[in-house]
Amino acid sequence: ILLFLFLLLIGLKAVLITMASCDDITDYEDVARSHYSYLDKMTDLVAVWEVALSDGVHKIEFEHGTTSGKRVVYVDGKEVMRKEWMFKLVGKETFTVGAARTKATINIDAVSGFAYEYTLEIDGKSLKKYLENRSKTTNTWILVLDSTHCRIVLEKDTMDVWCNGKKMETAGEFVEDGTETHFSIGAHDCCIKAVSSGKRREGIIHTLIVDDREIPEALE
Repeated sequence: ILLFLFLLLIGLKAVLITMASCDDITDYEDVARSHYSYLDKMTDLVAVWEVALSDGVHKIEFEHGTTSGKRVVYVDGKEVMRKEWMFKLVGKETFTVGAARTKATINIDAVSGFAYEYTLEIDGKSLKKYLENRSKTTNTWILVLDSTHCRIVLEKDTMDVWCNGKKMETAGEFVEDGTETHFSIGAHDCCIKAVSSGKRREGIIHTLIVDDREIPEALE
C-alpha cells in the first residue's frame, strides 16, 4: 500500500509539472503572437500623404501587406477602405476625401522584384500637379482669432469661402475698384477684396481684411 501511494504521488507531481509547462508555453505564444501582430501592422504602413483641400489638410495613410495582399486606407486616422487577401498585388484603390468628397486614387505599381511604388492622384491628377493647379485657383490665409487657429480658403472659381472645414455664408457686392465678399467668424467682421492687378499674368488680386486689418496670404 505504501509503495502504491508513493508511485501515485510521483505521477501526480509529473502531471502538475506538465500542466504548468503548457501554461507557460501558451502565455509565451500569446506574447509572441501579440508582438508579431504589432510589428506586422507597423511594417504594412507603406505611404503617408498630406493633402490640402478647402475644408482642411487631410492625412492619408496606406497599408499594403505584400505577403497577405491586405490593403487598408486611412483618412485622418479613420479607416475608409479595407481589402483582405488580394492575390494581385498591383492595381489601384479609389476613395473620397474631405467634406466635398474629393476623389482620390492610390496607384500600386511594381518597381522590381518585390519592391512597389505608391502614388496618389487627386481628381485624376498627380498630387504634385493637383497642388500646383490648386495654388492658382485658391487663396489661403492662416490667423488666430479668440485663441483659435483659423484656416480660411477662398475658391476663386466659385468664390466659396471655407474656415476650418466649414463653408461660410457670404454676401458679395460690387465696389468702385472691384468686388468685396463679406462674412463673419464669431464677432469678427471679415472681407475678401478682389481688385485687378492691371497685369495680365497676375490677374485678380484677392486680399483678406479682418477687423480692418490686412492678413498676409499663407503658402501651403
